[in-house]
Amino acid sequence: MVNARLALAIVSLLAINSTSHAQDITAGATVFKKCAACHSVEEGQNKVGPSLHKVIGRTAGTLAGYQYSQAMKAAGAGGLVWDEATIEDYLVAPKDKVKGTKMAFVGLKNPKDIKDLYAYLQSVSQ
Repeated sequence: MVNARLALAIVSLLAINSTSHAQDITAGATVFKKCAACHSVEEGQNKVGPSLHKVIGRTAGTLAGYQYSQAMKAAGAGGLVWDEATIEDYLVAPKDKVKGTKMAFVGLKNPKDIKDLYAYLQSVSQ
């Protein structure tokens, strides 16, 4: 009986610890403020950068009505699709991921910010 209680306590602590590292949409919305000068999450509202509404699952360089760089169009033609791994990789160093991109942002350094931003973008991609 004591071992079962101890096991339950350990499992509970592990569950609490793992959820503390979960993606946070609200925190991601705050991180997005760094992006909002150039991007919108509203459908059809492009700024200096394309709208990120429904960006998850989109092939890079293909949003109708936005003038992408040749580099971003080529990346999309080469198979770049925005998913968790590609967005995380891109946000660390955009100019390294897509050489020749018009995006001037130098990147996010905090892995949690990137995960949270992805969660937020996923929430506006449904």
